[in-house]
Amino acid sequence: MRLLHYTHSDEFALTKDLVGDDNIPPYAILSHTWDEGQEVTFDDLMKNNGKNKTGYNKIHFCASQAKRDGLDHFWIDTCCIDKSNNAELSEAIISMFRWYKNAEKCYVYLSDVSGRPSGEGSDAHRKRKPAIRKSRWFTRGWTLQELIAPASVEFFSRDRERLGDKESLKLTLHEITGIAVQALEGVPMTSFTVDERMQWAQGRNTKREEDAAYSLLGIFDVQMPLLYGEGRQKAIDRLRKEIKEYHSINIPIAVGASFDSHNEEHSARCLPNTRTELLDEITTWANNEDGKSIFWLSGMAGTGKSTIARTVAQSFASRGQLGASFFFKKSEGERGNASRFFTTIATDLVACEPGMLPAIRKMLDEDSTILHKALKDQFEKLILQPLLGIKQARSQAVARVVVIDALDECEREADIRTILQLLAQAKDVRPVPLRIVVTSRPELHIRLGFREMPNGTYQDLVLHEVPRTTIEHDIRLFLEHELGVIQRDRALSSDWPATQQILTLVELAVPLFIYAATVCRYVNTKGRDPKKYLNKVLEYGRSTFSQLDRTYLPVLEQLLVEQEEDEKETWVRAFREVVGSIVVLQSPLSTASLTRLLRVPRDEIKCQLDFLHSVLSVPNSEDIPIRLLHLSFREFLVDPQKQGKSLFWVDEKSTHKKLASCCLKLMSGRSGLH
Repeated sequence: MRLLHYTHSDEFALTKDLVGDDNIPPYAILSHTWDEGQEVTFDDLMKNNGKNKTGYNKIHFCASQAKRDGLDHFWIDTCCIDKSNNAELSEAIISMFRWYKNAEKCYVYLSDVSGRPSGEGSDAHRKRKPAIRKSRWFTRGWTLQELIAPASVEFFSRDRERLGDKESLKLTLHEITGIAVQALEGVPMTSFTVDERMQWAQGRNTKREEDAAYSLLGIFDVQMPLLYGEGRQKAIDRLRKEIKEYHSINIPIAVGASFDSHNEEHSARCLPNTRTELLDEITTWANNEDGKSIFWLSGMAGTGKSTIARTVAQSFASRGQLGASFFFKKSEGERGNASRFFTTIATDLVACEPGMLPAIRKMLDEDSTILHKALKDQFEKLILQPLLGIKQARSQAVARVVVIDALDECEREADIRTILQLLAQAKDVRPVPLRIVVTSRPELHIRLGFREMPNGTYQDLVLHEVPRTTIEHDIRLFLEHELGVIQRDRALSSDWPATQQILTLVELAVPLFIYAATVCRYVNTKGRDPKKYLNKVLEYGRSTFSQLDRTYLPVLEQLLVEQEEDEKETWVRAFREVVGSIVVLQSPLSTASLTRLLRVPRDEIKCQLDFLHSVLSVPNSEDIPIRLLHLSFREFLVDPQKQGKSLFWVDEKSTHKKLASCCLKLMSGRSGLH
């Protein structure tokens, strides 16, 4: 880095190339827009030329202003860089953000703004806005970092009148540029997401198209080779790749566990005007500075916990408040246990709180085995300490919301208790507060886990204790919507379903949303008469069956009725073999994989599944896993109390033994697993 300074003859001279920040004296720095052909260059200074250029006035201005501020040295980009030296130019561009950041003073010279508004106080501040708002300086790519990086930035008109500084003009600057006020106040760049920082550069122009990317290197604290001639888009693409690599942590996660994953893409969200009081309560809780750190939403199977969790996650994501989400799902590999729970949460949090990165990287460098250590170690080293280590959060930082769904589906009770103990420490997290939504069934070990938390750590709400009238209202809206869609799609008469039929379904469903959802999928079975199927459901409603039986028996018994009398026994055996395998598998398999594993013809499996879309997620592709729509279907089939009483009962132990035998046969076969 070369600096300018006055000589004894009141001329300007360049220092030698100063290497190392420790060897650089205090200096001022100029930010300006270039006047083509009128800027004093490095070559001009070397040859003592350029005094007749208008840019020479800028050097005089910067020198005299620096002198007033007690600074002997100053830097100007037009003449302190030998641009004919590619290595020097490259080094300067890569170092530019740091040079501006290290400057004692940054003077912004607005060559297209004249004079200073008369008066003082708020009136003068108001008059300054139109004076600087239209300046070309705000449209240039390089001036973004020149505004953000220095601690002290002062604005001057072309008449050398001081217009204000970054602090006094911060609201005006925010309005003009869209840059967050906190960034103008000096909050570290790592406190802002990549998308936020990219947005600040929108609408800015650079003379060389590649500089649209190169001018952002310092904003994102990344480096990459400068390849002038590659074009704007390729430079931006390379920048984004560098940013992604720098701002991500390469640790294993549970694929598909986040609310917006492909696995959850088609899962239900709350319909408009349903669950409104509950959703409002969660929103109010999350944004209450004095609120408890955990919101526990519990309820029996089928009461709509996951639907609410997805809606809550989506809502906070749209507000920019979602920190992370993890949707447990039994028998879905790493989604069914805690092995990748905290690494997944940490990865999500880093994406929205980049200030965690330095601590996490340091931890991974010091102890790469942390990813395989106890949950307590993972939580403390990958989440708690990095959050506490954020040097400076945005002022009035909003809480980051973490949504954890179906905690009861985590396979080890001991892990669940440990997770709850660790989450309780979230109440101490600053400067970025955490708010954690947990949904689960009210299982004993979970209730005990919450009771062990310190007082004031959580608030809870039990879904099946929500006023009956509220549940009835929401289920009725759901049924009217879903059955209305069926009525229109199937071109049924406008009086179907009858109001009384809907009211009866509501009565049968309360408090189980899964009942209403399964009924609608069943009634909409492809190639079947919705009217007939709805009547079948209502007939079961008049029986003494349990609510879970009323949910699933109409689906299965209808399939059995449609079989020939001498084929029913064979159909039931095939059902237990195919569907029984699906519901007990640790990880879901596709139709193609089931065919190989069970040695059952593909067509036979497809026939078994064709009319089970109301209880299973059956993809069109034979290579995509078949999944349960709800865990209660598995519980209905394997319930030990149904042994000898239900044709559809699945002997879980026997099915596991058969699957183990099938696996051994497959592995020992001629082609093995290939």
